[in-house]
Amino acid sequence: MIIDDEYYDVIIIGTGAGGGTLARKLAPTGKKILVLEQGEFLEKESSQLVDVEVFKKENFHAPEQWYEEEGDFFYPQTSYSVGGNTKIYSGVLQRMREQDFEKVQHQDGISPEWEVKYKDFESYYTEAEKLYQVHGQTGDDLTEPSRSQGFPFAVVDSEPQVEDICNSISKQGLHPAYLPIGIGEQGRTDAEDTGISPTIKAHDNVTLKTSAKVVCLHTNPSGKEVKAVEARIGEQSYLFIGHIIVLSCGAINSAALLLRSANEKHPKGLGNSSDLVGRNLMKQLMTVLVQLTNTTNSGLFQRTRYINDFYWGDENFAYPMGHIQNSGGILQDVIFSESPPLLSVVAKLMPEFGLKQLAKRSIGWWLQSEDLPTPKNRVRVDNSKLYIDYKANNTEAHDRLIYRWIDVLKAVDGNKQNIYPRGETPIQVVAHQSGTCRFGEDSRTSVLNLNCRTHDIDNLYVVDSSFFPSISATSPGLTVIANSLRVGEHLIERLG
Repeated sequence: MIIDDEYYDVIIIGTGAGGGTLARKLAPTGKKILVLEQGEFLEKESSQLVDVEVFKKENFHAPEQWYEEEGDFFYPQTSYSVGGNTKIYSGVLQRMREQDFEKVQHQDGISPEWEVKYKDFESYYTEAEKLYQVHGQTGDDLTEPSRSQGFPFAVVDSEPQVEDICNSISKQGLHPAYLPIGIGEQGRTDAEDTGISPTIKAHDNVTLKTSAKVVCLHTNPSGKEVKAVEARIGEQSYLFIGHIIVLSCGAINSAALLLRSANEKHPKGLGNSSDLVGRNLMKQLMTVLVQLTNTTNSGLFQRTRYINDFYWGDENFAYPMGHIQNSGGILQDVIFSESPPLLSVVAKLMPEFGLKQLAKRSIGWWLQSEDLPTPKNRVRVDNSKLYIDYKANNTEAHDRLIYRWIDVLKAVDGNKQNIYPRGETPIQVVAHQSGTCRFGEDSRTSVLNLNCRTHDIDNLYVVDSSFFPSISATSPGLTVIANSLRVGEHLIERLG
C-alpha cells in the first residue's frame, strides 16, 4: 500500500451534485483539497446521443453487480464518471415546496418533518440557481414556494407539439408551468462543467484523482475521527490523509462505504450507532407514460413543462399524489434506456413503424410520487455484496396520479385513443435515491447532525441526498446542490 505524502485539509469523495458543488464552494479558501472519483471524464454528453443510442442501456449502467433482497443481481443505472449522475440527468432543478419541509400526512403514512426549513434553504436555492444557470418562470404553478429573487434566466422554449398539448391542458383548468432547467453554453449544466472542471482549472490547491475507487475509511484508535481514506487506483492501493472527510457517492454508495468501513470501535459501520445507516432508502415512485401522436417531432428535445395541480391531491383524493412533467425527446431522454418493452407495446399498435419512427410519433410523460421512509427499505452489505431491499409504498396515490393524467390526455386527444402505454421504473433505476443517512438533532433517530456531520465521528460529513428525511415528489438535484452550498459555508467557518 502506498501512503500519499500530502496532507489535505479536505478530502471529497465523489464529484456529483453534492461533491462537485462543494469542491467549487471550498476552492477559493486556498485550503488543500483532494477530490476522489472512481470514474473518468465522459467522452461525450448524453445530450449528444443520436438515433436509438439511448436504448443501449449498458451506456448508462455501472459496471458492477448489486443484489435484490431475494438474491437476484442487477446492474444499476447510475453514472460512475466525473459529474456523477448529473451527467445522465434531465437538467431539471426544482425547489422543494415549503410544505414539503413539514410533516405531511399521506394515505400510506407520514412524510416526516425536516428540522431545517424552507426559509433556511431559500438563499442557497437562489445561489444554486445562479450557479447552475437555471431557466424558469414564476407565477404559473399554484404550489410554487416563495422566492427572494426570480429565476436568473428565461424559460426554455418547448417543442411545438408539447406547447400545443399544454394549451389544451390549460383549457381543462389546469396549470402547465415551465420546468426549471439548468442550461449552459454546452447544453445541460452538470456538476462536472459547473463544479469540477472550472475549479481544477482555476485553483491549483484542488487536486482531482480519477479512477480512484474508495474502499474503506480508517479511523484513529479512539474511533472519533477518520484519519485515512483507502482507495484503489488501477491495481495499487493508496492511503490519503486528511483533516475533513466528505462523502458524496450517492445515497446508496455512501451508505455502503460507511457499512464496509466497520471496525472495532464501530462494529456496525461508521456513523451507525443509531443503526440507521442504509435504512429509510427512498427513490420515489416513477412511471413513464407514452402519448401517441399523428404528427412527428424530432425525438431530440429538452424537458420543459410540468403540472403540479395534483401535487397535494384533488377533490376526489385528500392526500398528495405527485408531480408530472413531459419527458425529453424519446431518442434523447435516458429514462427510455429502460423502456424497450414499453415501446414494444407501441410497436404492436403501429406495426408499420420502426423504433426511430415510433419515437418521433410519441410524447413521453414522466410521473413521480413521494415514497415514504421506512427502515425496512435499506442498503446493506453482506459478504462484500451490496443489497438493495426495497418495496414500494404509497402506491395508490401514484396509481391515482397515473389514471388522473390519462383522463387529462384523453380529453386532449378527444378520446380517440384508448391506450397510453406506460412502464414503471425497475429496481435497477436508482434515480432520486435518498435518505440512507438522514439528518437531525437527535443522534438516536438520525445519522447526521444538521450540518450533515456524522453524530459519531467529528470530521466525517455526507453531502449527497443521503441526508434527506423525506424526498417529496420533486426532483432532488437542486436541494442536494443547495445543501452542499449550505454545508460548504459551515466548513469554511470550521476550517478558519
